[in-house]
Amino acid sequence: MADRVTVLFFAALREQIGQESLSVTIPASGVSVAALRTQIEGADPAIAQALADQPKLRVAVNRTLSTFEQLVTPGDEVAFFPPMTGG
Repeated sequence: MADRVTVLFFAALREQIGQESLSVTIPASGVSVAALRTQIEGADPAIAQALADQPKLRVAVNRTLSTFEQLVTPGDEVAFFPPMTGG
């Protein structure tokens, strides 16, 4: 049985993709952030290009800065964003 995670895009990613979020079906056992990224890139060329344009892409799982090896399970929230700079 599969379930869903919410994927959020922030800053330049959101602008380039043209949407702030999407809902993605994943296996009930979960997937890594890297596998989730591959899945959404394969489903939408605009997302693939936007993520590829960010070589230092950051990720948060459930509002905590994470790695691409982090396990994502149904019900989680995953946010992709470019590195932030101070001003």
